[in-house]
Order: sequence, then structure tokens, then C-alpha cells
Amino acid sequence: MNVMTRPDFIRFGREICGNLIEAERREWWLADGLGGYAAGTVAGTLTRRYHGLLVAPLAPPLGRSLVFAKADAWLDLDGHIWPLCSNRWPGEIIDPAGHIHIESFRLDGRMPEWIYAFGDLRLTIRVWLEPGASTVYLAYRADWPKAQARDLALRIKLLANARDHHGNAEPRRFNPVIEPDGADGLIVRNPPGSGSAPYRLCFKARGGVIRPGYTWYDNFDLPLERARELPDWDHHLCVGECRLPLVNGEWSGLTASLHSDASPYVEEAMRRCQAHDDGVLARAELRDAPDWIRQLALAADSFLFARPLPDRSDGVSVIAGYPWFGDWGRDTMIALPGLTLATGRYDDARRILQTFARFIDRGMLPNVFPEDRIAPEYNTVDAALWYIEAWRAYVDTTGDLAALRAAFPALQEVVASYREGTRYGIGLDEGDGLIRAGEPGMQLTWMDAKVGDWVVTPRIGKPVEINALWYNALRAMADFAGRLNLPGDEYETLAERARTGFQRFINPSGGLLDVLDGPGGDDSSVRPNQILAVSLPHSPLVSGEQVAVLTACGATLLTSYGLRSLAPEHSDYRSQYRGGVRERDGAYHQGTAWTWLLGHCALAEFRVSGDAGRALSRLEPIRDHLLDAGLGTVSEIFDADPPHAPQGCPAQAWSVAAVLEAWWRISKSKRPDDRIRRERP
Repeated sequence: MNVMTRPDFIRFGREICGNLIEAERREWWLADGLGGYAAGTVAGTLTRRYHGLLVAPLAPPLGRSLVFAKADAWLDLDGHIWPLCSNRWPGEIIDPAGHIHIESFRLDGRMPEWIYAFGDLRLTIRVWLEPGASTVYLAYRADWPKAQARDLALRIKLLANARDHHGNAEPRRFNPVIEPDGADGLIVRNPPGSGSAPYRLCFKARGGVIRPGYTWYDNFDLPLERARELPDWDHHLCVGECRLPLVNGEWSGLTASLHSDASPYVEEAMRRCQAHDDGVLARAELRDAPDWIRQLALAADSFLFARPLPDRSDGVSVIAGYPWFGDWGRDTMIALPGLTLATGRYDDARRILQTFARFIDRGMLPNVFPEDRIAPEYNTVDAALWYIEAWRAYVDTTGDLAALRAAFPALQEVVASYREGTRYGIGLDEGDGLIRAGEPGMQLTWMDAKVGDWVVTPRIGKPVEINALWYNALRAMADFAGRLNLPGDEYETLAERARTGFQRFINPSGGLLDVLDGPGGDDSSVRPNQILAVSLPHSPLVSGEQVAVLTACGATLLTSYGLRSLAPEHSDYRSQYRGGVRERDGAYHQGTAWTWLLGHCALAEFRVSGDAGRALSRLEPIRDHLLDAGLGTVSEIFDADPPHAPQGCPAQAWSVAAVLEAWWRISKSKRPDDRIRRERP
């Protein structure tokens, strides 16, 4: 196994930490492997409803609720009280303003660490989630000259809640039972019938004292929700106050858990968390990786979570993005190679593929598993085709023919259903060998924004990336059949027909048309979907046609952080992603830049030029982005116009995965014994 040190390049001093605007725009995100998470700002303020120390899946596999919002601490230093916390209130009031005492902030791998300075005293705070458990730890350590005798303690207010993580708290609705658990413990029970999911939250402050309390703190101000034109306030209940003495040079800690047997020993828990991250890096297939790629390997781990099935307890899936997405079929399959194969997690890759196999219906993969409903939704034309590509990537990487043989009937069902016809008008046009899809009122491609009855980019007809995926899938199926000593002539014949029919997409003005045979005819809008016809392992285009596609995308769509979803000269182009739901969804695929496409652009450039260095240089701006927005991870989208401000989810699975996969595949090509496939039809 490769041995890689945890990355340690994401760090800031007082110039960032003491500047509220800069400290608030930088967020840390942690995940527990169960779908739960913790998040906050460098400043310590809450700026969105999703910030909290423990957001847990109370109704697994998702059904997430905020249960532990904040641990607001003050330092009692020789009788002087110093705030370590910061809070926002209406009217731009910041009280207290503990962030001004932060000397530095860094990520140790994924673990946030703050250092506060008070003269010759340094106070370090760390926070992390226990992998595979709904448990959060906060560790505190004070260091000062050993010759000095000092009396130090922390006073920590424990703010709890019991609301869906998408919502805002209703004042006084949360009315838990609060009970002491010895001098150093506290139990908070949200009973059944309370109007929210029941839970039992256990606090433990080893070596400290926790006294129960019941005080509401109303109207926390949430500016990021206000920017989205959503309710911009929240209320949290202080369920107790902890007094935690500090000993020079030793860690003290606070534990909050939904498990009654959570260990209170913070140093051991810290080592477990660090060992988990070390293990992630040790098995990664990222030889000679720079620091930012190692950081992405850790970020990739945050998106994998347990999705047990009735007959399979080890099911695995992918959180599409934090904080507001669950697991989506399309996103999962696009992200799978980068999240699992590039990081050496072959068992997880296989389990994800096998988990989703249980949900194939009429040849289709679910688009989304809703958090509040059991039945999955199937409104996607591309997820099943990405599923075949994910199998191709898995088999090419692992050679696992036993798993392929078991899955092959399901893959055959996908091709047969698309050929014969399935939901939403999806089916094969026998005239040109291409896949058509769509019906009024439905959004089936990845450009899936819909507001009420308004489908922003319906793309009814024959979308270019769907047919690039169709050709790629047919070639993969022919290869699978050959590996398994099964007949594959049907797939070869269909692939050749699709390759010939794909010539209809060629635009005499350059690049490819976006949609053929739509209600209004062919759509020549310059969009990034065409890049997949070059970046996928099996391309239906010859070399000169591939160059034309790359040129068309590079000239008008390429930005530092991704490809624009529409060329700027189009009348529907939106330069910024702003406003309420209608305005934001209207801009979502009408100019907004998407990072997951940057990885495909790099792969396409390498295929066309063979210049690995040039292709990898397309990915390098992501390193700078890792020090902004969601620290150590990659945002979902960026404004179309410079300076390309990050928007959407601050941590998005396919953004991380596509960059990782591209770096992994292109870097592998540098080694003569392990070259990337650069197929020429």
C-alpha cells in the first residue's frame, strides 16, 4: 500500500480568522459514514440552517435531523472571561465576537483545528466525528510556560435541537426531557409524539461537570439562507452548561452521542479518527500525488455512506452533496470511479454497484431516493447508462469477472429496455440507431432544473451526451460479453449503427449539436454535453471531430473551475447564480459552470493531444479552491462570469470525484506499465 501523510496545507492566520467576512465564507464539513454530518464556519458563527455539530440520520438511511447545534465556550483565565465563540443576531450584530482571538485555523487532514492566543497562552480546539457512529468529539488543550501556575477552565453552553436539517426551529416546540448522568454527564431525550424524530443524546465531559439547563436562544441570524430568499433565522435550546478544567499540555474533551456506549476518552478517539484518514490515504491509488490530490482523496471518503437493504446489511451508496442532497443514481455512478477506484476502495465500488442493482426497474436506475418517501423516483435517462460505464471502470480496474457475471443479466436488461422502449418516451429510433427521450413536463437529463411546471431545459429529443453514453455502453457490453465468453454480436451491431447515426450531431459551425429531433427541430446551443463524446472511453468520433468538440468547448465554455452550461452569447445565458429558488434554478444550467465537467474536459484534452502535463494543468485551479468555501472539498457549481464565485453545495461528490478520476487516469498514463486507454475508432 502507498503511505501518504495527511495533507496540512489548508491553514489561515489572523488575516483570515479575525476578518469576519473571510472567516465566515470558509466552512468546514465532516461526515460520519452514515449520512450524518457536522459543519460550521472558521469564525464559529452559524450562517446557514445546516450548520451544527451533529446532524444525524434519525430515520435511516437518511432522514437527517439537527440534534446538537453548538458548544459555545468561554475561557475562564485567572478570573478573566474571554469568549471563544461568535454568534450572529439580526441587524448585523455579532455578540460575542470570539473569532478575534483566533490566531490560526487549519485542517489536519479533515479535522478542523483552531488555536486561540491570549498573551503567552495558546488554546487549541479540535472537532471530529467518529467514523461509523453518530458521535461528535470536541477536544481542548491549553499550553503555557511551565513555570507559571494558572487556574484555567472552560464554560461551555450546550445548544441542542430536534428539527429536520432542511427546516428552521419553531420557538418552544422542542421540549426535551433533560436529566443528569452523574456529575460529568447529561442525557437529553426527545420523546416520541413530540412532532419530531425521537432521540436520546448523551453528553459526557470527562473530568468536568455538566449542569442541566433550559434556556432558549432565539433568532440566530442566517445570512446564507437570506441570500437564497429562504427563512433566515433559527432558535436553539441550551440544555446545560459544562465546566471543564484545563491542565497544561493535556487534552480535555466533550462527547455528544446518540449511542450510550460512546467512549469519553478524547485522545483515543482522536487517534482513531486520524488512523481512519491514514487508512484512506494508504489504500489510495494515487502514487506521487500532490497535497491537494491527497486532500481530495480524504474528501472522497466523506460521500460514501451505509445504505443497508432488507436482505443485505452491507449496502453502500453515495451522498451526492452536502448539505441538501441524498443519494442520486446519476451522481453516484458518475462519481463512483473517482470516489472508489482512484482511492483503491474496490469493495466499496462493488457494493455500490450491487446495491443499485436491486433498484433497476424496466431497465432504469433511480434518479433519487427521497429522504421523506420510500419509493425511489426514476425520472432519469442517463443514470442506467452511467451504471454500465461504472461497471466498465470497475471491471477494467479490478478484473472481477465473477461480479460481472452475476450482474450481466441486469446490464442486459438495461440495453434491452432502452432498445424496446421504457418510461418517459425513452427508446431506440430504428432509423438512425440513436436514443430518443422525453415528454412534456419531465426533466430527464442531468440538466434537470424544474420550478413548478417549468422545466428549464427540457431537451426532448435525442440529447448528445445520452447518445455518447449509449454508444459507450454498447461497446462496453460487447467487451463484457467477450470477457464472459458470451455472444456479443448484438451489441457490436447496435454500436455501429449508433456510431453512424451519431454523425448527425456534427455541427458545420464547429462542435456538436446539443439535441436532435426536438419539438422545434435540432438545438444548436453551445453546451458542454458534447464533451462526453470525447472523454468517455469509447468515442463515436474520429480524431478530427474530437478536436473540433474540444475547440468548441474550450473557446466559450471553459473556466478555471469547470465548464459553463451554456455559451455566453446565448440569449438565455445567466452570468450569476443568485436570488430565490426560481432565479437560481433558472440559472442552474443556463451558464453556471460545473466542476464535474472539468474532469471530462481534462480527459478529452489528453485524448486529443496526448499531452498529460497540459491536460493535468486544467485541474490545478482546484487546489486554490480547496482553501475557499467548503475547505478541503469542491463546490457543486460556480458563477459563469469571473471571478467565478463558488455556489450551490459547498461539498459535491461528482465535483470531487471527476477531478480525482481525471488526475488518476492521466497520471497513470505516465507509467509505461499502466497506460490510460486512448481509443481511436
